[in-house]
Formats: sequence, C-alpha cells, structure tokens
Amino acid sequence: MTLLFKNVRAVDPQCGLNEITDIFVRGGIIEKIGSFGGSADRVVDCRGFTAFPGLFDMHVHFRDPGLMHKEDIFTGAAAAKAGGFTGVLLMPNTRPACDDPETVRYILDKGAKTGINIYTAACITKGMKSEELSDHDALKKAGVFALTDDGRPVEKAELMRRALELSVQNGMKILSHCEDLGIINGGIINKGKVSRELGVRGMDRASEDYITAREIALAASCGAGVHICHVSTKGSVNIIRAAKRDGVKVTCETAPHYFTYTEDKLYSRDACYRMSPPLRTEEDRAAVESALLDGTIDCIITDHAPHTAEEKADFLTAPNGVVGLETSLAATLTKLYHTGKCSLEKIALLMSVNPRKILSLEPVKIQEGSPCELCIFDAEKKWTVVPEELHSKSKNTVFKGETFTGRNVYTVCGGQIVYEDASRAQ
Repeated sequence: MTLLFKNVRAVDPQCGLNEITDIFVRGGIIEKIGSFGGSADRVVDCRGFTAFPGLFDMHVHFRDPGLMHKEDIFTGAAAAKAGGFTGVLLMPNTRPACDDPETVRYILDKGAKTGINIYTAACITKGMKSEELSDHDALKKAGVFALTDDGRPVEKAELMRRALELSVQNGMKILSHCEDLGIINGGIINKGKVSRELGVRGMDRASEDYITAREIALAASCGAGVHICHVSTKGSVNIIRAAKRDGVKVTCETAPHYFTYTEDKLYSRDACYRMSPPLRTEEDRAAVESALLDGTIDCIITDHAPHTAEEKADFLTAPNGVVGLETSLAATLTKLYHTGKCSLEKIALLMSVNPRKILSLEPVKIQEGSPCELCIFDAEKKWTVVPEELHSKSKNTVFKGETFTGRNVYTVCGGQIVYEDASRAQ
C-alpha cells in the first residue's frame, strides 16, 4: 500500500521542518519528503492543510474495564483518532483498578485492535488505597512504563517517596495527581468568589500547591524524576518553575480548559464545567498560559474523563471530569496560535514531541525512513462544538457551543489513514 500526501505544510521541530511538500509513504514508512511525481495507491491533496507528527495524549481515562457505559477502549480510541492522536496513555482508575498484570494485558490486548497506539499506566499503590505499593516489577514486565494513582493522590508521603526511589532503579515514570483530599474536604469548584456567591463548598488552591511542593521535595531527595499532572494554579506554576531552575527532574502538563476558561463558567451551575482540579481565576489562567509559552509546562493533555448525561445532570452531585480529545488541538490553535502567542512548531512540541519524550517512547518524526504517524489538520477551518457529534460515548465537553478555528482532517497511524473528516477530506 502506498500513500501520497501532496502539497501539505509539514511541521516537525525535531527535524527543523516547516515547508510545503509532498510525503510519500510505502508499507507504513515515509519513503520520500519532497516534490514527488510518481504514482500511489491513494493520492491525497492536502493543499491548505498542515501535518504534525501524530499527537500524543499522556493523560486520558477510557473507563475500561468496569465503567464502559461511560467509555470503552474502542470509543475512546475513536475520539482520539478524530482529534488527531496516534497514541494515548490510559489512567488506571478503572474497576478493578489497573494494579495487576492481568488487567494490564486486558487493556493492551484490546488497545492493539484500535488502529492507534494504546498504552496504560498502572497504580502506584494497590487499589489506589495509599496503603501499600503495587508490584512495580511485575507491572513493568506486563508492559507498563508509567505509574500513577491519578484520580487521587498517594496520600502517604513515605509511600510516594518509596515509589520515586524505586523509579530510579526500574525506570518507570511516576505521575502525580496533586490534590490533597483533606484540604479539598468535599469541595466541588474552586474556592473563592464564585463558590461563595453560589453557596457551595470550594476546593482550596492549597490542595494542589501543597502536593506539588511535596512531590518535588520527595523527588529531589532521592534524585528521581516526577511528572505533575493537570497544573491549574499560579502557585503550582511558580513552584515547578523554581524547581526546574534548581535542577529538579520535574515535568508537568496542563489541559486546554485551564488556559481558556475561568471559574466564572460555574455561574451557570452546569456540571460540564466541573473537573478536578477545577477552573480557577483569571490570574491562574494567565499563569498557566504564560508557563506554556515559556516552557515551564512541558505538554498539553486533555484529562479526557467521560461521564454520562445522567451523572452530569445535577450540579451539586455530579462527578468531576470532561471529555477533550476531539477539541484539544482546535482549542490550542484557537487560543494560542491564532492569537499570535505561539508558533506551530511550539504546539507540535507540546502535543506530539514532549509527551513521548517524557514517557521515554520512541519519537515520531516526519522524516524519510520513519514510520508514518501524522495529524493532518486545516488550521483555518471554523467550526462549532456540538456534543452530540462527538465520537466519545459520553458528551460532557467543557467546550460545548464554542466556535474554534482549526480542525483535524486526517489521522495516519502505521501508514494507514485511520480517520478522515468526510466534510473536508478528498
């Protein structure tokens, strides 16, 4: 099978590439980049489109096993493909929790049938109970290379320190959900002006700042690396920036909703604007955006967290979480690229290159001799997010009704077109 993508703007900062060119693919491998006059089994005219190395989201919840009424590996992968992602890392807060080799094998075997690269993290502690460490060596042998209790923090600092210490030996990346549950104390939105006016319990920013500082101190004590999940506060940004300056091996991520919206969205009393950590203040939003631009925040993730319409119907009792795989690229292009704040090369780093680098995965490059994984998008396409049109099984998007500029058109993985937008594809 041969493919020819003609007249595409190929952007890959790893290769110093940003030019309009042709990409010829044979047997899943990029054979030629440059003007190509030969034939191919399929020729795709990509005039006006841009190609990135396939996007990678290192923080998603596919709810499989155990909560498949919300999402499963196949519907989650369909959403990923529609968003331009050729790889994702699944969080382990499934039912049962992914803390044993058997569950790991179930997820990876099912993921192998999706057409994209599915990886899974496993639990730092057994059952995510913060009582004893899971068998990290056995999990690594089963195919795991990242550990987290995401959905909650490791509550006992000594357990987290031991996990970080072990990671120096076994090479498994430790990811931390930085929210102290005692400080949150039942809060459901950011603690501040909006929570007071709505009369609901708030989530104090100290919950995030404290655990972020704790993890950095623990990592520094044993020379380990640590990755901070879904950064949302100015305090966490400042703590991480200072730690990087001091040489601590810390990386971090944020999601588009944290550099797009503020807690003011909660005046609607709509649970689709509730997630953990919550939308914060304008000061926090601006700090997160600045940290993306100056390199303090290493990558953009979605924290794709599906919940049913019935679960999200009650503002006070709904679970936290929003879906995001199909809107992440569009939101980032709209809020960062089209405002002139961020180059295409920088976005490729944040959404494709850096997540793989953090996880020590093989890089995906647009270069001759490399496996072909591409996200091909129309950077100028205007469209409005309609939840019912999303590929995810759940429709709880924070961006419902938002008009974006930029949309994925083709997703290519293993040299195969695994997604194409029928309204734009040729």
